[in-house]
Amino acid sequence: MGQIHLLRHGQASLAAADYDQLSPLGQLQCQRLGAYWQARGRRFDAVLTGGLRRHAQSLAALDETLPGLPAPEICPALDEYDTAALLAAWPVAEAGSDTRPARPPQTPEAVRAYFRHLREALLAWMDGRSRPQGMASYAEFEAGMAALLARLQVEQGPQAQVLIVSSGGPISTALGWVLGLAPAARIELNLQLRNSALSQLLLSSQRLALQGFNALPHLDAPGDEALHSHA
Repeated sequence: MGQIHLLRHGQASLAAADYDQLSPLGQLQCQRLGAYWQARGRRFDAVLTGGLRRHAQSLAALDETLPGLPAPEICPALDEYDTAALLAAWPVAEAGSDTRPARPPQTPEAVRAYFRHLREALLAWMDGRSRPQGMASYAEFEAGMAALLARLQVEQGPQAQVLIVSSGGPISTALGWVLGLAPAARIELNLQLRNSALSQLLLSSQRLALQGFNALPHLDAPGDEALHSHA
């Protein structure tokens, strides 16, 4: 049976003005993954990626230590939701809270508040209570991911190894669709995904099945805990 390897991009730049840019740690995470796969003879029959810079940069870092990857197919279904639009469309409930911060969160307290707000905004979007400006509905977002997975079932052979480089939103949507999870459970999957983490689906023309979730086999040596990150 074939496999779809769902790779969340390396660490981006949460505390910077431009999030869509790999940090030095994010580059190292993906380089380490490429070296891990290279040592084990891993090869891919197809590579698909979203169109964001952090996706392309993650793939480029991977290619530095795993040369010979197939040319990637850029798929809009693998692009992340617009976090700024999502948050702006769902104001924070607490009185006096700034619903549109002038800069990304800088302190641990601000980061925790940010992710509380993100959970609420995601659930409102997924339930259809919020329609962020410039974004599709969540039903359309999910349909794009489902159509991509269904296409891979038809196009890829029974032993195909497919690499997908994307973000937490599309990956958790793919896993949630395969498992039939409710929106709240998909959000928890999304927010648990670590940078450069791998999840796997077994692939055949008859079915898709979860094989692994949120693994960091390339960052499991003693001391590698310092290389783990979420945002």
